[in-house]
Amino acid sequence: MATLRAVLFDLDDTLFSTRDFAKKARHNAVMAMLEAGLRSTPEVVHAELDEVIREFSSNYGSHFDKLLMRLPLGDQAGTNPAVIVAAGVVAYHDTKFQGLAPFPDVKPFLQALSGAGLVTGCITHGWTMKQAEKLIRLGLVPLLDSQAIFISDQVGISKPNPKLYSTALRKLGLEPAEVMYVGDNLAHDIAPPQTLGIHTTWIHRSAKPGQDMAIHADHSVADFRELAAILRETYGVPLAAF
Repeated sequence: MATLRAVLFDLDDTLFSTRDFAKKARHNAVMAMLEAGLRSTPEVVHAELDEVIREFSSNYGSHFDKLLMRLPLGDQAGTNPAVIVAAGVVAYHDTKFQGLAPFPDVKPFLQALSGAGLVTGCITHGWTMKQAEKLIRLGLVPLLDSQAIFISDQVGISKPNPKLYSTALRKLGLEPAEVMYVGDNLAHDIAPPQTLGIHTTWIHRSAKPGQDMAIHADHSVADFRELAAILRETYGVPLAAF
């Protein structure tokens, strides 16, 4: 077995809980819009917002504008719709400023990997500035190798295309057997790099239900302490305890 030289990570629901954050931020946004004068109930607004997100994707930039377009005009009578939208946007971003945090074991694990001489990096799917902002707000940029951050939009290749992973290998000058990729999505994070010969680890503590369980990662863990033990025992990585 080749010596492991790098561990690369997915971002959303791997290094932090995207779903928990999004749920809290959207709830705060809905409540702020109601407080700003929107005449409805939290249940109705949440349901419509969830539908907007499903239809236009989480990366769409005008969820709240679309939300108001779909609610009855009477719900916003006597108000300035721009103020209602702004209330939602501000509440969402205030939650982002105050509540975005990695899982507790992430920073100690990245520090231990760096101390063991491994390259640490990220291959993440999404819009360039949105994903880059997450890395900064999570405080992870100092713990990642600057040349090992790959954002699908910036690279021009989307998950689950294996070319995204082969691009990372080429730019880092690494062979597949020298790299492990860690992610929460079996179809997007495990199957594609496996086709290239990259070692794969499925971290399932925040994984979405309904995944293709016919896809099997090389390793399956609940947290990074379990992965640290695998790296020590299976790959001989001299990881310090954390």
